[in-house]
Amino acid sequence: MPLLRREIGDVLRSARQQQGRTLREVSGAARVSLGYLSEVERGQKEASSELLSSICDALAVPMSTVLRAVSDRVAAAEGLPVPVPATVAATVPAAGVGDLGIPPVVITRDGLVSAA
Repeated sequence: MPLLRREIGDVLRSARQQQGRTLREVSGAARVSLGYLSEVERGQKEASSELLSSICDALAVPMSTVLRAVSDRVAAAEGLPVPVPATVAATVPAAGVGDLGIPPVVITRDGLVSAA
């Protein structure tokens, strides 16, 4: 059985790495300690809804997109069908991050992140 905190951490880490950003950059933007963000990404700490929102904002990834990717990963791990076909991905807009040079990302139904 997958742990929700690990799945959330994996999706957040994938988004951060796809953007080519460091833990330090994202932790500063999210106003959370580098160590705590690292623990969240590794699934060692449960992120509160407020903290998750802050991290998503720092990554310019809608929380709903992260939660959908996590839900699909958990469903797949449970052997349940995922309602969205594997070839369909949710595009994450990069609105408000153009000045930062952060590219938009795509999070597929299995939680993998790639450039849009």
